[in-house]
Amino acid sequence: MPLDPDLVDAVRDLDEPELRRLLMLARARLERHGVPILSVEPRVRFRQQSVRCGKDNCTRCPHGPYWYAYWNENGQRRSSYLGKLDDDEQDTVSGASPGPG
Repeated sequence: MPLDPDLVDAVRDLDEPELRRLLMLARARLERHGVPILSVEPRVRFRQQSVRCGKDNCTRCPHGPYWYAYWNENGQRRSSYLGKLDDDEQDTVSGASPGPG
């Protein structure tokens, strides 16, 4: 389920102390729901990818590039769409590697 764009914009506007408080709140809520919090965060890799929209009459494909996060969880590869990042957000994505296309 994708996040509400207004929520994403609100998080992007938070400063560092507010982000830390949000992180603490999110961890507490996850723990309350029985989700184990890993003491060691999974290694997340970031990639830019161009994607095809799948419309037969689209003359602008591929679209993007868009950012995706990839990590392993319980032996399975997981991914999350991050969208187009602002310049300052792109600078903070460590270990980013360009994707194909």
